[in-house]
Amino acid sequence: MKNLRFNLLITSFFLIVSCSFSRCSERKIDDTQELEKIGLSYASGYTISRGNDFWELEVTQAWLGADRVFKYLVLEENAEKPAGNFDAIIQLPVEKIIMTSTTHIPHLDMLNANEKLIGFPNLNLISSDKTWKQIDAEKVEDLGAGPSANTEMVIDLAPDWIMISTLGDDLKYLDLLAQAEIPAVINGEYVEQHPLGRAEWIKFTGVLLGKYEEANLAFEQVEKDYLEAEKLSDAIIDSLRPTVLSGVLYQDIWYAPGSESWGAKILQNAGGNYIFSDQKGTGSTQLNYEFVLENALQADFWIGSADFPDLQTMGNAEPRYKTFKAFKSGNVFSYTQKRGRAGGLEYFELGYMRPDLILKDLIKILHPNLLPGYELYFYQQLDENN
Repeated sequence: MKNLRFNLLITSFFLIVSCSFSRCSERKIDDTQELEKIGLSYASGYTISRGNDFWELEVTQAWLGADRVFKYLVLEENAEKPAGNFDAIIQLPVEKIIMTSTTHIPHLDMLNANEKLIGFPNLNLISSDKTWKQIDAEKVEDLGAGPSANTEMVIDLAPDWIMISTLGDDLKYLDLLAQAEIPAVINGEYVEQHPLGRAEWIKFTGVLLGKYEEANLAFEQVEKDYLEAEKLSDAIIDSLRPTVLSGVLYQDIWYAPGSESWGAKILQNAGGNYIFSDQKGTGSTQLNYEFVLENALQADFWIGSADFPDLQTMGNAEPRYKTFKAFKSGNVFSYTQKRGRAGGLEYFELGYMRPDLILKDLIKILHPNLLPGYELYFYQQLDENN
């Protein structure tokens, strides 16, 4: 390591492990005391349990195919630490936090906790106006390309906790952060395939912030709006469901959402007939161009066509796109309508937390008469030349 602090951290590893979080006194839990498990309606990748003056969070699906469970303890103010082994211990109240994915930022917006954010990798990716007020006030440190390259900075900032997404390379730094007594919690929201399952992770963040009740209320509103929109398209018969193509070509491979994925489920809920509904998978599926051409040439709509600004640019980038009926008729829609101040797409920040807005957008595109007064939020129709 480059500095003395890192040397001390590494050489004192066993000492730190044995007395980690010593500021919290430890007590035995009465054998008759049982934790109250808080039920989750859609999310399956984590659990919440509540004790008298503490919470336990377990992340059971930190990543696809995860073979271990991560367990976190959240102590109310002035609470004593119960006996047990935990991957991280958080003492409420918290004042300084670090997040590492734009999908975490809407949780702060909805829980009025933006002022707690002190660090984030690549601030230009953020779209949130509330968070930009903190950035403009120089209260948020830019961690650069990713916290993995700035572990020393994270340690120097000494946050009350850091939230890590398992989509990146940050897992290998968990041990180092533990040695520094910085609680690192894993957010595995992307593993959820129900649209409301990803949104329900706001309750996870709510517990970590001491704002569970506020998080529960925020989620209930999103759930209500999603289910009300879903009812609009429930009664649409199959013959009235337009066919929908999704995805783009990259190096002769067509990447599209698998039929069991989050994106495919929202398309179905919106009353669409997804062309690739027989292509199983919860992530992106890879198809050859000939297969796509054979099955999707006459699709009515093309939704999710990367971030091309207009049809001309899209066609110039890949002339084969011009073959499709949806392209010829101008029924191509992209999620590029709203960008943050520095150019980041709001869809990639807010989409996980607001599937109700995505669903309404898609219903408006596919069945405009069902939402006559609604204006598209994330999506926009690509013009011939904007």
